Amino acid sequence: MVGADDVFGGAGGGILFTVLYDLLKELISKSMIYGPLLKDILSALDSYRPLIKQIEASNEELGYRKEEVEKFKAHMKEGIKIVKKCSKVRKWNIYKKYKYANKLLGWDSALERLLKVLQAQGVRDGKETLLSVKRIERTVTEIEMNSSILESGVEILATTSRHMEKALSGVEMRSGDVLEGMYRIEDRVETKSCSMEAGIKRIEDRLDTQNGAKGGAWGVVPELTQFTVGLDEPLKELKMKLLKDGVSMLVVTAPGGCGKTTLATKFCQDEEVRDKFKNNIFFVTVSKKPNLNLIVEELYQSKGSQVPDFQNEVIAVDCLHEFLNQTGKNPLLLVLDDVWSESESLLEMFDEWKMPNCKILVTSRFAFPRFGSPYNLKSLSDEEAMALFIHSAYLGDISSHVPEDLARQVLKHCKGFPLAITVVGRSLCGQPIEIWQKRLIEWSKGSSILNSDHDLLVCLQSSLDALEKESITIKECFLDLSSFLEDQRIPATTLIDIWGESYKIDEDWLCIANLCELTNRNLANLIVTRKDPREVDGYYTEHFVTLHDILRELAIYLSSVESIEQRKRLIIDMSGDHFPEWWTEQKCQPINAHLLSISTDGNFSSKWPNMQLPQAEVVILNFQSKKYALPTFLEKMDKLKVLIVTKYGLLPGELDNFPLLGSLLHLKRIRFERISIPSISKSPVQLESLEKISLFMCKIGQAFSNCAVKLVDLLPNVVEMNIDYCNDLVELPAMLCDLISLKKLSITNSHKLSALPEEIGKLVNLEMLRLRSCTDLSEFPDSIQSLINLTYLDISDCFSIKELPEHIGGMRSLEVLNMRQCSRLQELPTSVLNLEQLKEVICDEETRVLWEPFLSVLKYTHVRVVKDDINLNWLHKFPT
Repeated sequence: MVGADDVFGGAGGGILFTVLYDLLKELISKSMIYGPLLKDILSALDSYRPLIKQIEASNEELGYRKEEVEKFKAHMKEGIKIVKKCSKVRKWNIYKKYKYANKLLGWDSALERLLKVLQAQGVRDGKETLLSVKRIERTVTEIEMNSSILESGVEILATTSRHMEKALSGVEMRSGDVLEGMYRIEDRVETKSCSMEAGIKRIEDRLDTQNGAKGGAWGVVPELTQFTVGLDEPLKELKMKLLKDGVSMLVVTAPGGCGKTTLATKFCQDEEVRDKFKNNIFFVTVSKKPNLNLIVEELYQSKGSQVPDFQNEVIAVDCLHEFLNQTGKNPLLLVLDDVWSESESLLEMFDEWKMPNCKILVTSRFAFPRFGSPYNLKSLSDEEAMALFIHSAYLGDISSHVPEDLARQVLKHCKGFPLAITVVGRSLCGQPIEIWQKRLIEWSKGSSILNSDHDLLVCLQSSLDALEKESITIKECFLDLSSFLEDQRIPATTLIDIWGESYKIDEDWLCIANLCELTNRNLANLIVTRKDPREVDGYYTEHFVTLHDILRELAIYLSSVESIEQRKRLIIDMSGDHFPEWWTEQKCQPINAHLLSISTDGNFSSKWPNMQLPQAEVVILNFQSKKYALPTFLEKMDKLKVLIVTKYGLLPGELDNFPLLGSLLHLKRIRFERISIPSISKSPVQLESLEKISLFMCKIGQAFSNCAVKLVDLLPNVVEMNIDYCNDLVELPAMLCDLISLKKLSITNSHKLSALPEEIGKLVNLEMLRLRSCTDLSEFPDSIQSLINLTYLDISDCFSIKELPEHIGGMRSLEVLNMRQCSRLQELPTSVLNLEQLKEVICDEETRVLWEPFLSVLKYTHVRVVKDDINLNWLHKFPT
């Protein structure tokens, strides 16, 4: 049997407790790695000492509870084990550094929960003492109340009160987690002139207050002690959404450190909310590893009810349901704070128990879209960010000598992210101007704001750690988002090319699914600028991804942890011709990165130093200059499969060094954005392995003119070609129709395209032809009937088309025809009756009328009418 003294004995508050405390102090003195975190935990342990001593005293008088002692002993041993491992971590080992930082945070959080149980034990003991006092009262009232007996009874009551005050004030949990002072009883029992009945009533009232009977605040609704800014409008929107009829659950979602818990706390303390729910407000922190038994215990304790005995989780669920049924007779607000994806089943359970009087507010880094449209908490505006920064850095007090423009430069790096603003502000508080300037210089040279405080990094990285357990691929997808310029929309089609080759994702829609996963976890934001949500046809040109600047910095930081030679992603952001020192000093040492991203500005001269990347499979080149030469070191990348070249700005850029692409024997995908493609006859390049070409907002009108070279000889194996927003394309070049291996041809938003060549019938292997939003296209050549393997034809938003090809029925494999907004179409050719495989026609109300006479024969054809979805967001979606 474990003795109480093994855990709690000794002047230091317990042998194991003292060992752990001493180890922490020693580690703080010897290592700077975990500095602030270790100090926080040490401070917390200091605050736990009174409870440890109180339990020791209670054990001597009442006997200890073996189960609580065993749990506490095991947890102390676990803490000692983690601290010993922390002491062995070297400063350079970033991975282990943050691995054990996470373990320390998890251990500290679990200790808080364990002490809540011990504190609950103290409350129960206090109630038992109160019952004893009431028995004394009944005995005393049976006797004649002379002055000496009254004086004796009052003295007993005063002693009992002091004992309870000591028990209930044993532990001070850290600020923000528990109501300040919830363990104190401020008033003393009245003097001898007070009656014993009034004194006992006063103790009952105090105990009920501590247990949350007056507002559900016993260890539940945290105190809003910190400075808040930018939450007034979100609070107003939150009340409007959650308090309206028919809404039972609302998820507030944002990345870690954006203020979700603070907003939820502010919501609970709002006067209108308190008037509605009164003492039926409950605030439960679910956390990453939820314990349903503890959650239910907290709810019962917060109501001042007797805590049931949970033999298993099934009983806990029953008790939770019973609690909600009883408490929910009046309006009830339940806040589930910090819910992780592992707890989705818990939300599902609450969702199934929908009760008319119950409102559930959830805060989470995950969107949980299955429970309704979430509320996305946005970053702070510039004014709000400055107000928080001034408060955090005490600029109006200690550091008033800091110039405002310097403060704004620092604040710019925080990107409106509340946690970053607070961390950076505190780190600069009281520092001389030179420190502020030094910090700016470090950031301008590539140092990350995440170096300012490990708490910010750990907070953000914890979302990725949880994601990695579910899918390493999706985590890698997130890190790939760092390869693109800041504050720009990333085309989803670009990511499809990268991920298709990097992670062997065969289907485009699986890449979109990964983006949805990242969006649900607030690690990215998927934007669809114009799309019927029911229309799933593989057209993703209007899908874009945005990334919060702090999250982009996190991705860059995590991609740069290893040495240059060992990184998976090599991300280079240059100003002018200022190359990184490691690049110019590199002595032909190979770099093992599988992805290379280089971004240059308008002052770059295109003179490239040498670089060896024998393992690189993806190269992303972002430039802003009018002329740009492909790096000569590309021709040595024997494994290169994907090349993405993007010119940022209003006008297309000229690209040189095309011939070197001929040496890339494994190149499968090329994507050019805003590139002026020269005539291929000037520098023909044979790309035998190339399978997919994407041209976005490119200038291609002269690319195929006066060409004596057969295109099929240069591109013998291309199976997919996408031409989007290429406005100088007037007529599709006939030589493109020699690419008989083509299976997918997509030409969209090319508004000057007016005709297709007769030779298009040569594309006999074509399975998908998309001509969406080619507004000048008025007719089709008769040869289109030769596309006997075509299963999907999209001519939506082709306003100028007056008639379909007379022999369209020759496309006997056609299954889907999208012809919405073909408003000038007057009639259909009778040959549509031969489209026996046609399953779906997508059109508007006017066009549907044209199909009605044929549907009696085309019995298996479904006509789906969709309303026009006009969205001009596309006008702003391109990078400038």
